[in-house]
Order: sequence, then structure tokens, then C-alpha cells
Amino acid sequence: MNAIALGPLLISTPRLYAFICALLLLFSSRYLLGLPAKQHGRWFNGLLVAWLLGARITFVALNWESYSANPLDTLKVWQPGYHALGGLTAGLLWTGWTLRARLLALLGGLAMTLGAVSLWLVLVTLAPLGQQFAVASLPDVTLEDVDGNAVHLPSLANQNELIIVNLWATWCPPCLREMPLLEEADQRDGVTVVAANQGEDLLPIVRYLDEQSLALRYPLLDPQQTLTARFQAPGLPTTILFDQHGKTLDVHVGELTSAQLERWLSD
Repeated sequence: MNAIALGPLLISTPRLYAFICALLLLFSSRYLLGLPAKQHGRWFNGLLVAWLLGARITFVALNWESYSANPLDTLKVWQPGYHALGGLTAGLLWTGWTLRARLLALLGGLAMTLGAVSLWLVLVTLAPLGQQFAVASLPDVTLEDVDGNAVHLPSLANQNELIIVNLWATWCPPCLREMPLLEEADQRDGVTVVAANQGEDLLPIVRYLDEQSLALRYPLLDPQQTLTARFQAPGLPTTILFDQHGKTLDVHVGELTSAQLERWLSD
């Protein structure tokens, strides 16, 4: 799980870890580098900007095919899409330039920047605030589609295709923004997309699908939010990737991006 719920807030765990590491770097560097407050503030604030720009630009460059159709998506900095090595490189270059006149502070700044990024990578890898997959495979659940046909989820694994289960609702803006991506994925060979609406009646679901001319093979109704409970989803949208045998591969909480979806389908 890549997000946790804190009250009504849905927070990405990698971003939460980054915030923790940034705070540790801020306080430790303030007292250990021996820099005047003004110079320290300039270095640290610039470091954050350099890291974010370097990480974003590197990620976009490496995934340009996913952004070329809609270049303005590169400006959606709230979405996932940051490359740790690109950010680290930019941060080290900024540190080297800003502290070049103070050798000890320069060496300390480089070491502490490396340490903060290394700690972030360890936290992302170990995920101490995350959860293991709530289910190891497609749950034994039967739901109806918008035409009233029963769909038994485990039976979808018999098609020998990757399976994407998306939990969504019409009142959820990020759910609606990612729906065209899911429709596109559903049209690919070897991919099955299940769009399981959570908690709504049939009418608003059908109205939305008709208005947007969305053609999904499995638009399902889950009025009791059974899948939200089974997957222990902290919020919407939540998207789960299963392999051809119905085994859980990954879970993404929050809006899907084209780059994220391409990574799932190409790995």
C-alpha cells in the first residue's frame, strides 16, 4: 500500500517519508554544518527546489512516451513521478555550488544530503508505515455489472490476462481523471480492467459512463463497498494489479498516471 489515511487525509507514504527525512536534514544540518542562519536557509531551501526539479525532470525524460501526448501533465507535480537519482544529482550539484567557499560545510552538506536520500530509500523499501497486501489474490466476490450480469472475480483469471481492479466513484475527481487511462488499458491485448464503483446507485454510474462514452468490459456495482473492505483501501481511487493467475502484484492508492500504468503493463 503506497498511502495511509490520517483522519480525512490520504497521504502518500513515499511523500511522508520524504517529509520526515527533510525535517531531519533541516535540524541536523542547522546545528552541525556551522553555517550562518541566512546562508543555511539559502542552501536548504535551494536544495529542496533543486531536488524536486531534478527528480521531476529526470522522471519525465525517462518516461517521455507517457507524457508526449499531453505535455502539460509534466506540470502536475502533485502526481507521482519523481526519480530519486535525478533529484540526488541535482541536490549534490546545488550543494557543491552553494557551499564551495566553505570546505568543511561543503563536505558535511554532501554527506548529509546523501544520508537523507539513503534514509528515504530505506524507508520506501522497508515501508514501516505501509501494509502488506490485504489479499494475496482476486477475492472470492461476485458483483453485478451495469446490465445486471453476475461477474465472479476469480473467474477472470481464466482469461490469462493481467487484471486491473479499480475502485472508484463518480464524486471522486481523481477517479474520473484516470478513467480514460483505464479504458485505454482495457482495450489492449492481454489486459482486463474491472472498474468497481463503490457505494453508488446504478443511475449516476450509467449516466457518467454514457456522458463520457466510456466503453469498459467490466463496469461493476459494489453498493456495499465489499472490495474496499476486502482490500482495506484507505481511500479512492485505489487500483490493484493482478497477474494472469489472479495473484496480487501491486496496489496503488491515489490517481494513476500514464507512466505508472505503463510501468505496470511493461514489467
